[in-house]
Amino acid sequence: MNTETENKAVVERYAAAVAAGDAQTARELFAPTATWTLAGGDLPIAGTWVGRDTIIDEFLAGAQSYYVPGSITIEVTGMVAEDDQVVMQWTSRARTRRGRSYENGCIGVFTVADGQIQQVREYMDTLYARDVAFDDGGDYVQPSAADTSTAVSSIRSTAGGRL
Repeated sequence: MNTETENKAVVERYAAAVAAGDAQTARELFAPTATWTLAGGDLPIAGTWVGRDTIIDEFLAGAQSYYVPGSITIEVTGMVAEDDQVVMQWTSRARTRRGRSYENGCIGVFTVADGQIQQVREYMDTLYARDVAFDDGGDYVQPSAADTSTAVSSIRSTAGGRL
């Protein structure tokens, strides 16, 4: 196997462990000094989490505490790798503790070395996450693909077809 294939396999095992609720396997896939950064503004889970135990026991457990136990699903929708970097795209779905449906698209840039995750930088729609999962009930709704397409068409028409 080449490096990219091996590194993708590590991230795939991590995603499968999270989907199965297998914290021990997820923990073992992180290097002891791994970091996870979520540049999430004022989200209570934003920041850089250092160390695999902190990532699993504080960051991931803290994030999961906002949802009904057993309601969280992860659907991996894409994955590419180059050298030690693996980019995974996924959709997180859950029911919040306030009974709201949650569905957010996420991207994680994973750095993998020696068969373990060394670093993750995660990106998501933080406004949606704050309003639906972490706040007391905002009214923000993610735009649909059709809304986004309409907005891009509108921008193109006002920009003379240029973006």
